[in-house]
Amino acid sequence: MRLPTAAVTAGSLIGGWQVARRTGVRPLGGVVLAAGGALAGREWARTTGPVTTGALVATYVGAFGLSHPLAKKIGAWPSVLTVSALTAAASYVVSDRRRAR
Repeated sequence: MRLPTAAVTAGSLIGGWQVARRTGVRPLGGVVLAAGGALAGREWARTTGPVTTGALVATYVGAFGLSHPLAKKIGAWPSVLTVSALTAAASYVVSDRRRAR
């Protein structure tokens, strides 16, 4: 089964943030983030090379890290939506689109 990693990465970034925000338990949001990253990473490893997988994992983790300082400048929702969109776009262009052909 082909997994749309663009949806997984965007959904887990947004979902992880919402879980942490609504429950007040940041590690619980981290669990959502880690689960999404593991799921997408497994798919990338299955369908792309190790260099591409590493680059996409770095993009995903970097997006999470970037969302924090970005939130101080533009707000939490805009920050999370921005990094989620960028991560989803990278996942789609580098991995998902290639498989759809």
